[in-house]
Amino acid sequence: MRLIKILLPLCISILLLMSNGFAREVSYIDKIFNPALLQGSGRLNWWGFHIYDASFYRAGTPSSPEFAIDIRYQKSFSGVSIANSSAEEMKKMGVSDAQVVLWGRELAKVFPNIESGQTLTAVYAPKQGTIFYHDGKLIAQIPDVEFSKAFFGIWLDPKTSAPKLRNELLGKGCPPPLFNEVC
Repeated sequence: MRLIKILLPLCISILLLMSNGFAREVSYIDKIFNPALLQGSGRLNWWGFHIYDASFYRAGTPSSPEFAIDIRYQKSFSGVSIANSSAEEMKKMGVSDAQVVLWGRELAKVFPNIESGQTLTAVYAPKQGTIFYHDGKLIAQIPDVEFSKAFFGIWLDPKTSAPKLRNELLGKGCPPPLFNEVC
């Protein structure tokens, strides 16, 4: 009985701390979409290493053309490394070498160095393109629709190199209209 009296308050405190962290993340995405709907989330592991957790949000309704991918990194990476990896993934999906080089350079200027626990969020809005946030702070906007399709295709295109993560992000929902995919 004495053990229960000690452990119960501790467990309740831990649960409250965990729920407050989650609510803070949702409220940040809610500020962008008002309201945001979490469609799915998943984890990217590479060679057994936990690289990041990703969440896919839709604006207001499951069929909304506005969406966001929020990535919480579990390892530290340079912004250049993230940009190069993003460019390589776009290339694997058929983006031309010349375009990959241009977009890779642009992303290298945009992405900051990331420490474990930090987030990068990419938001797509049809009339604005892709808007990037680092830990909730606006860092850049790229208005090119083709860039948006290639960038978000890293996670959402059927040809992604991470099909398990794609399925987790989409959950039981459809991909955004940006991908012109029948659901």
